[in-house]
Amino acid sequence: MSEQLALELAYRPALGADDFLVAPCNRDAVGWLDRWPGWRVLTIHGPAGCGKTHMAHVWRARSGARIVGQAEIAGLPGRSPDLGGACWIVDDALTGLDERGFLHFFNMVAEGGGHILITARTAPARWPIALADLRSRLVAAPAVAVGRPDDGLIGAMLVKLFADRQLSVGAEVLTYILGRMERSFAAAHALVAALDRHALAARRRVTIPLARDVMEQLNECGD
Repeated sequence: MSEQLALELAYRPALGADDFLVAPCNRDAVGWLDRWPGWRVLTIHGPAGCGKTHMAHVWRARSGARIVGQAEIAGLPGRSPDLGGACWIVDDALTGLDERGFLHFFNMVAEGGGHILITARTAPARWPIALADLRSRLVAAPAVAVGRPDDGLIGAMLVKLFADRQLSVGAEVLTYILGRMERSFAAAHALVAALDRHALAARRRVTIPLARDVMEQLNECGD
C-alpha cells in the first residue's frame, strides 16, 4: 500500500527538508503558483487543513515573500516603492480584515509592481466586503480552490511522516489509520507525532492496538 501511494504522487521541494505532495485536490493551485511571476495577485482558498499555508511557504521559498497579517498591514507605510515592489503572503486573509487598510496595501503593491499571495477558506467573491473598490480588485484577481486531501494524499503524507521519524509501519496499520482519521494535514502531523511519542515511551512498534489507543486519546482531547 505504501509503495503504491508513493508512486501515485509527485514530490516538490518545500522549506527545509520537507516535501510538498502534489495530488488532484491541489494540482490547479500548484499550476497557478508555477505561473509566477505571471500573476500579480492570487488567492488560494479551501477548507482548514487542506495545505494552503504549506503551499504559501513553498512559494515563499521561491519568491522571498514576506508573510503579513492584517494587523501588520495596517502598520505599513503608504505608497512605499520598496515595499510595493516586494512579494507578500497574506495568510488567512479574513482574520481581522481591515478593509481600508487592505485596500491601501493592495494599491501600494499594484503601483510598485509587486505580488500578493492570499490564502483564505473561501473565495474573495464570497467575502462580506463592504468597500466596493476592495471587492472589485479582489474579485478581478484569479482565485483557485484546494480540495480536502483524499485518501491517497493523506496516505502518502503518513508514509512520509513515518519515514521522517524512522518508524516502520505496516500497510495494515496505515489502512486502519486511514479509515478513522480526519482528512487534514494537521491531523496527520499530530497523529504521527503522538504515535512516535507513545511508541518510544512504551518501547514498542506502531501497531493497530497502539494506533487505536492513541487515536482514542486524541479524540478525547479534542472533545
